[in-house]
Amino acid sequence: MSLSVSVEAERFEIAGGFKISRETRTHAQVVVVTLSDDGHTGRGECVPYPRYGESLESVQEQIEEIAPVLSQDLSRAALQDAMPAGAARNAVDCALWDLEAKKAGKPAAELAGVAPLKAVTTAFTISVDTPEVMAEKTRAAAHRPLLKVKLAGPGDDERIAAVRRAAPQSTLIVDANEAWDASCFETNMAACQAAGVALIEQPLPSKNDGLLAEMKRSVAICADESLHPGGGIDGLRDKYDAVNIKLDKAGGLTAALELVKAAREQDFKVMIGCMLGTSLAMAPAVLIAQAADFVDLDGPLLLAHDRTPGLKFEGSTLYPPEPELWG
Repeated sequence: MSLSVSVEAERFEIAGGFKISRETRTHAQVVVVTLSDDGHTGRGECVPYPRYGESLESVQEQIEEIAPVLSQDLSRAALQDAMPAGAARNAVDCALWDLEAKKAGKPAAELAGVAPLKAVTTAFTISVDTPEVMAEKTRAAAHRPLLKVKLAGPGDDERIAAVRRAAPQSTLIVDANEAWDASCFETNMAACQAAGVALIEQPLPSKNDGLLAEMKRSVAICADESLHPGGGIDGLRDKYDAVNIKLDKAGGLTAALELVKAAREQDFKVMIGCMLGTSLAMAPAVLIAQAADFVDLDGPLLLAHDRTPGLKFEGSTLYPPEPELWG
């Protein structure tokens, strides 16, 4: 095939801002790849992740470097070796899936062997703040069945308790984003147990997570930052009970599907997560969500305005993408 490749950076305002343990953001910054061939167009979106040295500029540069090869004949399988795992490969891989689906006249889910898609329940994120502010935000979202609570380390026991009081019926998962250490781990773990938290994401920094193999836990722990771009599942089982698979870190839907298989073979619970992007970034992840234990694809719900067309949400119920969006 001979196709044209275009790359564009876009910004979307976040409603009310977004705060985790290591950063605060007001806008989601994404890169969109568009592939056009014989009257058909495929798109993919990625979110550069500064923690792994990615930026809008570096991701665009990676895609532009591969474009000449891509425009000739580069399959999804060959792409896995032609580009390193990360946001850039994710955008290209998802655009190839979309293009293949459009050309075949079949849903990408069918091509991936996971059809038919069904609606799923996604988590809704509560940004980290003081216990009082987090409780106020939680009360406004207490009707949602699954809440993901961002934490920051010391004082998280008070944050967790405040959120639980504000949403007594919701299932809670918490995400420390590597902010805990030995001084607060036991206290925060006890608070999670008392609040009936279902899952704790990445409590310790990935460089220190070997300690988890020796620490007592009463709540399941999920690897996020410890599942590095291009990294596999091996070596995580003695420290973690679950893995958070994100397309931007896996390097696309193709690699993410393989990660899910590997995780299930090692008896991990699976979360499908996301960076802060639009419906175009979430749409391919809906395929992974079909068999996930936890779904966290609320990026569009956190934006002041999503792209059009976007995914359909009814409360926390997320419906499969329409072909006009992706796949």
